[in-house]
Amino acid sequence: MAASDTPPPKSHGRKSIRPSLKPRDLMGETPQLAHAWHAHLITLFPEAFPGVLGSSLTGKALKDGIWQLHTTNLREFGEGKHRNVDDTPAGGGAGMVLRPDVMGRAIEDAISRAPGPIVYLSPRGKRFDQAMARDWARLPGVTMICGRFEGVDQRVLDHYRVSEVSLGDFVLTGGEIAAQAMLDATIRLLPGVLGNAESAVEESHSNGLLEHPQYTRPAEWNGHRIPDVLLSGHHGDIAKWRHEASKELTKQRRPDLWDAYDE
Repeated sequence: MAASDTPPPKSHGRKSIRPSLKPRDLMGETPQLAHAWHAHLITLFPEAFPGVLGSSLTGKALKDGIWQLHTTNLREFGEGKHRNVDDTPAGGGAGMVLRPDVMGRAIEDAISRAPGPIVYLSPRGKRFDQAMARDWARLPGVTMICGRFEGVDQRVLDHYRVSEVSLGDFVLTGGEIAAQAMLDATIRLLPGVLGNAESAVEESHSNGLLEHPQYTRPAEWNGHRIPDVLLSGHHGDIAKWRHEASKELTKQRRPDLWDAYDE
Protein backbone atom coordinates (compact mmCIF):
# COMPACT_ATOMS: atom_id res chain seq x y z
CA MET A 1 0.00 0.00 0.00
CA ALA A 2 1.38 3.43 -0.91
CA ALA A 3 1.93 5.98 1.84
CA SER A 4 -0.81 8.17 0.40
CA ASP A 5 -3.26 5.25 0.63
CA THR A 6 -2.75 4.77 4.36
CA PRO A 7 -6.05 5.53 6.14
CA PRO A 8 -5.86 8.45 8.59
CA PRO A 9 -6.21 7.84 12.34
CA LYS A 10 -9.74 8.07 13.78
CA SER A 11 -9.18 11.55 15.17
CA HIS A 12 -7.86 12.92 11.86
CA GLY A 13 -9.48 16.21 10.90
CA ARG A 14 -11.40 16.56 14.15
CA LYS A 15 -9.06 18.72 16.23
CA SER A 16 -10.27 22.28 16.63
CA ILE A 17 -7.97 25.08 17.83
CA ARG A 18 -9.51 28.04 19.65
CA PRO A 19 -7.93 31.17 21.16
CA SER A 20 -7.91 31.28 24.95
CA LEU A 21 -7.28 33.80 27.71
CA LYS A 22 -5.37 31.09 29.55
CA PRO A 23 -1.95 29.73 28.52
CA ARG A 24 -2.15 26.28 26.96
CA ASP A 25 0.09 24.74 29.62
CA LEU A 26 -2.45 25.71 32.29
CA MET A 27 -5.43 24.23 30.52
CA GLY A 28 -4.51 20.58 30.97
CA GLU A 29 -7.13 19.50 28.46
CA THR A 30 -7.17 17.33 25.39
CA PRO A 31 -7.61 19.12 22.03
CA GLN A 32 -11.21 19.84 21.10
CA LEU A 33 -12.86 17.54 18.59
CA ALA A 34 -14.66 19.60 15.98
CA HIS A 35 -17.69 17.31 15.59
CA ALA A 36 -18.16 16.26 19.21
CA TRP A 37 -20.87 17.63 21.51
CA HIS A 38 -19.15 19.91 24.02
CA ALA A 39 -19.98 20.26 27.70
CA HIS A 40 -18.11 23.10 29.41
CA LEU A 41 -18.31 23.62 33.17
CA ILE A 42 -17.38 26.77 35.07
CA THR A 43 -16.85 25.52 38.61
CA LEU A 44 -14.85 25.86 41.80
CA PHE A 45 -14.53 22.07 41.84
CA PRO A 46 -13.29 20.86 38.43
CA GLU A 47 -12.16 17.64 40.11
CA ALA A 48 -15.86 16.74 40.50
CA PHE A 49 -15.98 15.97 36.77
CA PRO A 50 -16.54 13.74 34.93
CA GLY A 51 -17.73 11.92 38.07
CA VAL A 52 -20.46 9.45 37.21
CA LEU A 53 -20.42 10.75 33.63
CA GLY A 54 -17.16 8.88 33.17
CA SER A 55 -18.94 5.56 33.73
CA SER A 56 -21.34 3.37 31.76
CA LEU A 57 -22.70 4.61 28.43
CA THR A 58 -21.78 8.26 28.93
CA GLY A 59 -18.25 7.26 29.87
CA LYS A 60 -17.89 5.12 26.75
CA ALA A 61 -19.25 7.95 24.62
CA LEU A 62 -16.74 10.31 26.21
CA LYS A 63 -13.91 7.91 25.42
CA ASP A 64 -15.17 7.49 21.85
CA GLY A 65 -15.26 11.25 21.28
CA ILE A 66 -19.03 11.53 20.82
CA TRP A 67 -18.93 14.27 23.45
CA GLN A 68 -16.16 16.17 25.20
CA LEU A 69 -15.86 17.62 28.68
CA HIS A 70 -14.06 20.87 29.44
CA THR A 71 -13.78 22.71 32.76
CA THR A 72 -12.88 26.25 33.70
CA ASN A 73 -11.60 26.51 37.26
CA LEU A 74 -13.19 29.67 38.66
CA ARG A 75 -10.48 29.95 41.33
CA GLU A 76 -7.83 30.62 38.67
CA PHE A 77 -9.55 33.92 37.90
CA GLY A 78 -9.85 35.01 41.53
CA GLU A 79 -8.61 38.27 43.00
CA GLY A 80 -5.42 38.81 44.98
CA LYS A 81 -2.96 36.49 46.62
CA HIS A 82 -5.67 34.15 47.87
CA ARG A 83 -7.64 34.08 44.60
CA ASN A 84 -10.85 35.35 46.20
CA VAL A 85 -13.95 34.69 44.10
CA ASP A 86 -16.72 36.06 46.33
CA ASP A 87 -17.70 39.02 48.50
CA THR A 88 -20.48 40.11 50.87
CA PRO A 89 -23.94 40.87 49.41
CA ALA A 90 -24.66 44.50 48.53
CA GLY A 91 -27.27 45.79 50.97
CA GLY A 92 -26.25 43.30 53.65
CA GLY A 93 -27.40 39.79 54.41
CA ALA A 94 -26.02 36.34 55.08
CA GLY A 95 -23.59 34.43 52.90
CA MET A 96 -21.35 35.45 50.04
CA VAL A 97 -21.90 36.25 46.35
CA LEU A 98 -19.66 35.29 43.43
CA ARG A 99 -18.00 38.45 42.11
CA PRO A 100 -18.92 39.73 38.62
CA ASP A 101 -15.33 40.56 37.61
CA VAL A 102 -14.12 37.07 38.54
CA MET A 103 -17.05 35.29 36.91
CA GLY A 104 -16.82 37.53 33.87
CA ARG A 105 -13.20 36.54 33.24
CA ALA A 106 -14.10 32.88 33.61
CA ILE A 107 -17.00 33.21 31.18
CA GLU A 108 -14.80 34.99 28.62
CA ASP A 109 -12.35 32.12 28.84
CA ALA A 110 -15.13 29.56 28.45
CA ILE A 111 -16.86 31.18 25.48
CA SER A 112 -13.53 31.51 23.65
CA ARG A 113 -13.34 27.72 23.64
CA ALA A 114 -16.90 26.41 23.96
CA PRO A 115 -19.82 26.49 21.51
CA GLY A 116 -23.44 26.74 22.57
CA PRO A 117 -25.46 28.77 25.08
CA ILE A 118 -24.52 29.60 28.68
CA VAL A 119 -26.79 28.43 31.50
CA TYR A 120 -26.59 29.10 35.21
CA LEU A 121 -27.75 26.28 37.46
CA SER A 122 -30.06 28.03 39.88
CA PRO A 123 -33.08 27.01 42.00
CA ARG A 124 -34.98 30.02 40.65
CA GLY A 125 -34.50 28.98 37.01
CA LYS A 126 -36.78 27.23 34.55
CA ARG A 127 -37.19 23.60 35.53
CA PHE A 128 -35.10 21.18 33.51
CA ASP A 129 -37.09 18.49 31.69
CA GLN A 130 -36.85 15.96 28.88
CA ALA A 131 -37.80 18.53 26.27
CA MET A 132 -34.90 20.75 27.35
CA ALA A 133 -32.53 17.77 27.21
CA ARG A 134 -33.63 17.11 23.63
CA ASP A 135 -33.11 20.77 22.72
CA TRP A 136 -29.61 20.77 24.21
CA ALA A 137 -28.71 17.54 22.41
CA ARG A 138 -29.43 19.28 19.09
CA LEU A 139 -26.97 22.09 19.90
CA PRO A 140 -23.18 21.92 19.44
CA GLY A 141 -22.85 21.99 23.23
CA VAL A 142 -23.64 23.95 26.37
CA THR A 143 -21.67 25.89 28.99
CA MET A 144 -22.86 25.52 32.58
CA ILE A 145 -22.08 27.85 35.48
CA CYS A 146 -22.06 25.86 38.71
CA GLY A 147 -23.07 28.34 41.39
CA ARG A 148 -21.95 28.34 45.02
CA PHE A 149 -22.70 30.35 48.17
CA GLU A 150 -25.62 32.79 47.70
CA GLY A 151 -25.28 32.81 43.93
CA VAL A 152 -23.82 34.93 41.13
CA ASP A 153 -23.89 38.73 40.82
CA GLN A 154 -26.98 39.52 38.72
CA ARG A 155 -25.01 41.85 36.44
CA VAL A 156 -23.11 38.87 35.04
CA LEU A 157 -26.33 37.06 34.16
CA ASP A 158 -27.73 40.19 32.52
CA HIS A 159 -24.55 41.09 30.61
CA TYR A 160 -24.05 37.65 29.08
CA ARG A 161 -27.77 36.92 28.75
CA VAL A 162 -27.36 33.76 30.77
CA SER A 163 -30.38 31.44 31.07
CA GLU A 164 -31.17 30.10 34.53
CA VAL A 165 -32.11 26.42 34.81
CA SER A 166 -33.20 24.43 37.87
CA LEU A 167 -33.01 20.71 38.49
CA GLY A 168 -36.04 20.89 40.77
CA ASP A 169 -37.73 22.68 43.64
CA PHE A 170 -34.98 22.16 46.18
CA VAL A 171 -31.62 23.73 47.04
CA LEU A 172 -28.20 22.09 46.67
CA THR A 173 -24.88 23.31 48.07
CA GLY A 174 -23.65 23.86 44.51
CA GLY A 175 -24.42 23.25 40.88
CA GLU A 176 -22.02 20.38 40.23
CA ILE A 177 -24.46 17.56 41.04
CA ALA A 178 -27.23 19.24 39.07
CA ALA A 179 -24.87 19.68 36.13
CA GLN A 180 -24.03 15.97 36.07
CA ALA A 181 -27.71 15.02 36.14
CA MET A 182 -28.61 17.39 33.30
CA LEU A 183 -25.64 16.34 31.22
CA ASP A 184 -26.47 12.66 31.68
CA ALA A 185 -30.03 13.27 30.47
CA THR A 186 -28.70 15.17 27.44
CA ILE A 187 -25.71 13.06 26.43
CA ARG A 188 -27.69 9.81 26.33
CA LEU A 189 -29.80 11.39 23.57
CA LEU A 190 -26.82 12.04 21.31
CA PRO A 191 -26.64 9.77 18.24
CA GLY A 192 -24.59 6.66 18.93
CA VAL A 193 -24.72 6.79 22.74
CA LEU A 194 -27.60 4.39 23.40
CA GLY A 195 -27.25 0.92 21.94
CA ASN A 196 -30.95 0.83 21.04
CA ALA A 197 -32.28 4.20 19.87
CA GLU A 198 -35.84 3.02 20.53
CA SER A 199 -35.06 2.94 24.26
CA ALA A 200 -35.10 6.74 24.41
CA VAL A 201 -38.45 6.88 22.63
CA GLU A 202 -40.27 4.56 25.04
CA GLU A 203 -39.01 6.08 28.31
CA SER A 204 -40.87 8.18 30.84
CA HIS A 205 -41.51 11.78 29.71
CA SER A 206 -40.49 11.09 26.10
CA ASN A 207 -44.11 11.08 24.89
CA GLY A 208 -45.68 13.04 27.75
CA LEU A 209 -46.46 9.92 29.81
CA LEU A 210 -44.66 7.93 32.47
CA GLU A 211 -43.15 4.67 31.28
CA HIS A 212 -45.15 1.46 31.57
CA PRO A 213 -44.04 -1.25 34.06
CA GLN A 214 -41.19 -3.50 32.97
CA TYR A 215 -40.80 -7.27 33.53
CA THR A 216 -38.25 -9.96 32.74
CA ARG A 217 -37.57 -13.64 33.53
CA PRO A 218 -38.48 -15.68 35.48
CA ALA A 219 -42.14 -15.63 34.46
CA GLU A 220 -43.18 -16.13 38.10
CA TRP A 221 -41.36 -14.79 41.17
CA ASN A 222 -42.57 -14.99 44.79
CA GLY A 223 -46.10 -15.65 43.60
CA HIS A 224 -46.12 -12.72 41.19
CA ARG A 225 -46.59 -13.45 37.49
CA ILE A 226 -45.71 -11.43 34.43
CA PRO A 227 -48.98 -10.22 32.83
CA ASP A 228 -50.07 -12.83 30.32
CA VAL A 229 -50.34 -10.36 27.45
CA LEU A 230 -46.58 -9.73 27.60
CA LEU A 231 -45.95 -13.43 27.01
CA SER A 232 -48.51 -13.75 24.22
CA GLY A 233 -46.19 -12.76 21.38
CA HIS A 234 -48.93 -10.52 19.95
CA HIS A 235 -47.13 -7.23 19.36
CA GLY A 236 -50.27 -5.20 18.80
CA ASP A 237 -51.83 -6.32 22.07
CA ILE A 238 -48.54 -5.74 23.90
CA ALA A 239 -48.25 -2.18 22.56
CA LYS A 240 -51.86 -1.46 23.53
CA TRP A 241 -51.33 -2.84 27.06
CA ARG A 242 -48.17 -0.80 27.56
CA HIS A 243 -49.84 2.40 26.37
CA GLU A 244 -52.83 1.91 28.67
CA ALA A 245 -50.52 1.10 31.58
CA SER A 246 -48.55 4.29 30.91
CA LYS A 247 -51.72 6.34 30.93
CA GLU A 248 -52.96 4.79 34.17
CA LEU A 249 -49.63 5.36 35.95
CA THR A 250 -49.50 8.95 34.77
CA LYS A 251 -53.05 9.63 36.00
CA GLN A 252 -52.23 8.21 39.42
CA ARG A 253 -48.76 9.60 40.02
CA ARG A 254 -48.45 12.76 37.92
CA PRO A 255 -51.83 14.41 37.39
CA ASP A 256 -50.01 17.51 36.11
CA LEU A 257 -48.48 15.50 33.28
CA TRP A 258 -51.79 13.77 32.61
CA ASP A 259 -53.66 17.06 32.31
CA ALA A 260 -51.08 18.32 29.78
CA TYR A 261 -51.24 15.05 27.84
CA ASP A 262 -55.04 14.95 27.89
CA GLU A 263 -55.21 18.44 26.43
